[in-house]
Amino acid sequence: MIPAKFNYIKASSVEEAVDLLDKHGSDTKILSGGHSLLPAMKLRLNRPELLIDISGISDMKAISEDGDEIVIGANCTHKEILNAELITSDLNILAQAAETIGDIQVRNRGTIGGSLAHADPSSDYPAVVLACEAKIEVTGKKGDRTIDASDFFQGIFTTALEEDEIITAIRFPKVNNGNYQKFYQSASRFAVVGVAAVKNGNEVKVGVTGVADTPYRATAVEKAYNGNSDAASHATDGVEVMADHFADADYRAHLAMVYVKKALEA
Repeated sequence: MIPAKFNYIKASSVEEAVDLLDKHGSDTKILSGGHSLLPAMKLRLNRPELLIDISGISDMKAISEDGDEIVIGANCTHKEILNAELITSDLNILAQAAETIGDIQVRNRGTIGGSLAHADPSSDYPAVVLACEAKIEVTGKKGDRTIDASDFFQGIFTTALEEDEIITAIRFPKVNNGNYQKFYQSASRFAVVGVAAVKNGNEVKVGVTGVADTPYRATAVEKAYNGNSDAASHATDGVEVMADHFADADYRAHLAMVYVKKALEA
């Protein structure tokens, strides 16, 4: 498995990366951790002419507190998220999700920004950013903008990012009562079903990944919730459930109900 020939530039700043994206267009890919992009390149499912490496941009590595929010740089690895005291104390649901990702090597190199930009329908973070109502900060040739998590995921491997935009940070509200539950694919540890639930008083917000071709807010569960986990029976209301060699649609829908209930009870 050898990728097709490509050129490589290591960007030293966000501005340089954006300029390169604008100049080279659709034949260009951003490289950070590379755990989604490089396997696709080795299989020649993705054949960019240029890779722009943003992994060395230090401004995208910080984890900081901003009032009632936690701001996580897009280049932060899963390991850094898992080990950050600020996250384990005030955003533990994200640490729970990070702990379930891949293996040690993947957690050491893969990044939160890369995972969100890749938008794999079985990745873990989308469920959490949806349930937490996070905001995704991006920079492009036209400047900076912020995208609500609910508007970011638009289809399988498809997001609201423009061709010349990169994710720079993710802004989360502090969450002290959240839980992430996951049914693994046994080899890859991707989610057959992943559920993030955040409770605030008698209200819950529920994000689901792995079930449809796009992660989604389980709004039917949220509307039916009245303090008990029976609302989980609405886990796939209005959703076209995926079927693949890991699970057919009926089994995946059943798993979604079970894991929504587990998350609500936890």
